[in-house]
Amino acid sequence: MTIPFDIVGFDLDGTLLDTSRDLGVALNHALTTIGRPEVPYDQVRNLIGGGSGLMLRRALALTGGDEGIDFEALRQVLVRFYGENIAHHTALFPGGEAMLDDLAAAGVKVAVVTNKPHALAIRLFDELGLSPRFASVIGGGTFPLKPEPDALHAMVEQCGGGRAAFVGDTTFDTGAARAAGMPCVAVSFGFVDAPLDELGADAVIDHFDQLVPALCSL
Repeated sequence: MTIPFDIVGFDLDGTLLDTSRDLGVALNHALTTIGRPEVPYDQVRNLIGGGSGLMLRRALALTGGDEGIDFEALRQVLVRFYGENIAHHTALFPGGEAMLDDLAAAGVKVAVVTNKPHALAIRLFDELGLSPRFASVIGGGTFPLKPEPDALHAMVEQCGGGRAAFVGDTTFDTGAARAAGMPCVAVSFGFVDAPLDELGADAVIDHFDQLVPALCSL
């Protein structure tokens, strides 16, 4: 089975890695510093997507609003705590390691484009021992955030050019891929922020063992 792409890019949170528990711990730490109730972990997944600022705003809306809150200071509390506790519960989604092995064996360059701050993305991959797998990692703060296409174009350039596809879990990812002119595969197991048939993906998979066949069908 020949994969018709030179580069496959991935979103991080909710696509490659299930980061929900560690993000939830950090979010609730920040909320408790201003006397807000914690968000139950089964609800945290619904708040993730678009970066720490959007996650925090959604949590504040759930717990009493943001009036009188120094939002940026609170976001920094969240980010600092998360950075210090980034990989206690985080792991690849099921089938992720075998999928990365399959792409590497096929000579495909693997990259990551995430709205997570760049330094945190690098730290997380380093702690999980995944950094050597990626030809490029582009995090937030280096280019306009997805759904803008700039970081996806940079990903292709950093990987030496070629035909690329992108894999994500939210409208931020599908929007960026569409704007960049790339085929996009969505994962149904991530932090999906719209009905699957409205995400705008070219294919949807339910497990990483379906990714290579999906890529070959594009």
